[in-house]
Amino acid sequence: MMKLRLLGFLQTIARSLMIPIAVLPASAILQRIGRMEFEHSLLQQIAKVCHAGGEVIFDNLPLLFAIGIAIGFTAGDGIAALSATVGYMVFAKVLANYDIVDATGKVTERLDMGVLGGMMTGLIVAYYYRNYKNIRLPAVLGFFGGKRFIPIITSLTMVLVGVGMGFIWPTIQQWIRIIGMEIVSAGGTGVFIYGFLNRLLIPTGLHHIINSISWFQIGEYTGATGDIVHGDMARFFAGDPSAGMFMTGFFPIMMFGLPAAAFAMMKFVHKDQRKIVVPLLLSAGLTSFFTGVTEPIEFTFMFAAPVLYVVHALLTGIAMVIVYLLDIRLGFGFSAGLIDFVLNWNLASRPALLLAVGVCYSVMYYVVFLVLIRLFRFRTPGREFAEDSGVEVIPAEQSAYTIEDQVSLVLRQVGGMNNIVSVDACITRLRLKLKYDVVVHEVELKRFGAFGVMQMGSGSVHIVFGTDSELIKDSIEKRMSTYRVGGLV
Repeated sequence: MMKLRLLGFLQTIARSLMIPIAVLPASAILQRIGRMEFEHSLLQQIAKVCHAGGEVIFDNLPLLFAIGIAIGFTAGDGIAALSATVGYMVFAKVLANYDIVDATGKVTERLDMGVLGGMMTGLIVAYYYRNYKNIRLPAVLGFFGGKRFIPIITSLTMVLVGVGMGFIWPTIQQWIRIIGMEIVSAGGTGVFIYGFLNRLLIPTGLHHIINSISWFQIGEYTGATGDIVHGDMARFFAGDPSAGMFMTGFFPIMMFGLPAAAFAMMKFVHKDQRKIVVPLLLSAGLTSFFTGVTEPIEFTFMFAAPVLYVVHALLTGIAMVIVYLLDIRLGFGFSAGLIDFVLNWNLASRPALLLAVGVCYSVMYYVVFLVLIRLFRFRTPGREFAEDSGVEVIPAEQSAYTIEDQVSLVLRQVGGMNNIVSVDACITRLRLKLKYDVVVHEVELKRFGAFGVMQMGSGSVHIVFGTDSELIKDSIEKRMSTYRVGGLV
């Protein structure tokens, strides 16, 4: 039970991390425009303003992470976001009083907890919100009771936390610097382990945690303005020529490898299902190619062919090593798709060579998937069979349903409205907390457009609908707020 609770806690953190990460594409686009050279002075001034606008997002990532964690743990309550904002501002101001100075009073090292400080603040807010949102104070202080108590107690707490961290963080900061540099200096070994684990953790959603550490915490670089930035992604956009080692290797996978895997799986689709399954695989492959969103295609074989998925994770780790050894560096603001590839071409190191690696990877993925599916007769899309009946599952045509139709069909397969405790979503997953998860009909959900279903324990169920997940979540929430009735919907 403790393990399931810990897993649920970590999944909530991972989901919450996607809130601040979702704004990074805006920063990447603005900074890309800002690095363009224009002959016209007005255009050049506009580019300068855009670059400043993009930089401010990265400069305030810890604050964004504090807000994201608070929102994620409190179902988006605005008072939690306000509390996180105030709490982190207080904490950062207090911590700044403990910067390390020399004999002349000059600051030699600034204490910087980075996104870890933001995450800690968000968790403190979430704790106070959960335990004190309904607190009743004496009548004379009644105005400050309830949710209004949260930002007050958070502000006071963060003063104490700031003082405490001011004494212990210098040592921890030095440890993190040493460990981070060791990981970076590990070269191929370090990036292989990261790439392999990144894919293996996709089913649990915990990959966002190691991404946040690698992209926003490991390594440091002093920019042109003298500011120190941390993390592979932030360093890349700050102009660090060595940055990108934890991002570049994903481009051959997302732009070339997984789309090729989709084409390989198309070869095994039964004739009577080609009109339905092939468009779904093609759509998933194109989504991966253009945007770098891979879950729609990964979930088509993740559980049907676990061995195939482990091979995919190994190939990802190997891709990270290959691009590292070839000294190719390219970063992204969202994910390793064509959009980020084009946007960041001029910031990259040897991007043309990355295309050559990608072409080789497309051939490799196609052949590997083709051989393994044929050799082990994996039940990839179009050749699935329902375990209980032995009857072939023919998925419904997803495009035949509107979002509202799909929501009605989905609710029937998860036990109805009354079985839902809470609903949430990330980029590709509908995340449900159910009273009884034994009533979930996985086969039927796949008929209605789901790419995969994961039973996470303790009533937690993740259903992968791709980029429609957020729309489905919003529609379910709207229905839940309008009426809460007994029985099936």
